[in-house]
Amino acid sequence: MLVLGAGFGELEASARLVELLGDEVRITLIDRSDSFVFGFTKLEIMFARRTRDAVRLRYRDMVDTGVRFLQETITSIDPVARRVVTDQGDHRADLLVVALGADYDLDATPGLREAGFEFYSVDGAERLRSRIDTFSAGTAIVGVCGAPFKCPPAPSEAAFLLDDHLRARGSRERVRIQVVIPFGVPIPPSPDTSSAILARFADRGIEFVRGRRVAVLDPRTREAVLDDGSRLPFDLFLGVPVHRVPAVVAESGLAENGWIPVEPRSAATRFEGVYALGHVTSVGTPKAGVFAERAARAMADQVAARLRGMPIPPGYDGTGACWIEFGGHEVARVDVDFFAVPGRPTGTFTAPSAATAAEKASFAATRAARWFGPGAALR
Repeated sequence: MLVLGAGFGELEASARLVELLGDEVRITLIDRSDSFVFGFTKLEIMFARRTRDAVRLRYRDMVDTGVRFLQETITSIDPVARRVVTDQGDHRADLLVVALGADYDLDATPGLREAGFEFYSVDGAERLRSRIDTFSAGTAIVGVCGAPFKCPPAPSEAAFLLDDHLRARGSRERVRIQVVIPFGVPIPPSPDTSSAILARFADRGIEFVRGRRVAVLDPRTREAVLDDGSRLPFDLFLGVPVHRVPAVVAESGLAENGWIPVEPRSAATRFEGVYALGHVTSVGTPKAGVFAERAARAMADQVAARLRGMPIPPGYDGTGACWIEFGGHEVARVDVDFFAVPGRPTGTFTAPSAATAAEKASFAATRAARWFGPGAALR
C-alpha cells in the first residue's frame, strides 16, 4: 500500500493495518515534510506556549511501527494505474491512499499577504508570535477568508487565547477583538457549543460578526472588506486563508468541485483500489484531525477484511470530537455525529474545564506513542 501524506488519518490507517495484517502488508508513507505537527499546537506556538521544535514529531524517529517513510515531493498521481511520481522516483501500488491535505491559497484574498497574517501553518504561527508580542492597542480581527476550512473552532480559540494573552500583559482594555465567520453561529452542528462560545465572547468583550467572509484586505486603509462590501478597520489581522486541494491532486483528475469525492463509509474513490482521507476530501464531516483518524481506522478495517476474505465491517459512522480552547487553561469538547440523520448533524457539548484540558493532552500523548513509537512525545 502506498499512502500519500503523513498526517492524522494516514498515520492511523498505517498503524491500524500493521496491527491487523502485520507482515502481510507493506506500507510506504510519502510526504514532503520531515515531521508531523498536531493542528492545535500552532496556537501554542503563536502564543509562545511551545516552540516549533517542541511540537514536531519527526518521521525519521518512527520506530518499530512496520511503516516505511519517504520524504519526497509528489509531482504526479495516476489514479488509474495507481502510479505516483516524485522528485526522487516512480512508485506503484496495489492500493493507493491519497491524503495530501489542503493547501492555503493566500492570493485568493487580495491584500492578505501584505496586510495580514495567517495562523494555520507553523511558519504563519511563528510570524504572528513576533507580532503579537508587540501588539498592545488597537483592533484585532480574527477573520475567515473562505469555507470549508480546517478545524471550525480554531477562529474562536484564537480569539479566546488572544484575550488571555492581552489580559496577562495588562493591555486588554486597549484592544478591540472581533471574530468574522461565514456561519450564523460558531459551531453550527452543536447549538449548545455555539451558545457557550457566544456567552464567553460576551463575557470577554469579544465581538462576533456572523455570516460574513473576509474577501479583501486593503493595505492602504487597513480595512477588512467583507463579502457584503462592508469594511472593518484593523490594526492586526489573524486570518484563516482560503483552502484548496494541492495542485498535484487537482491535476490528477481525482478532484471534483474542488475536493475528492469519496464513498463516506469506506473512503473509496471512483478509481479502483484508490482511497482518499482527510482534508482533501468532500466526505461531509469537518476538516479536522479526529474525523480523519476515525475514517482512516474504519477504512483500514474494511481493507483488511477484504484482503483476508472476511465479512466487511460497516465502515465509518461519521462521528468525531473536537476540543476547544476557552482560555484560562480550560478546554471544552464537542462530539458530533454527521451521518445519523442525513443533512442534520448533531452535537453534544462538554463544558470547559481543566479536566478536559488534561484529556486533550492525553489524547495527543497516546497518538504520538501509537504512531511514532513508545518514546515519542511533545515537549
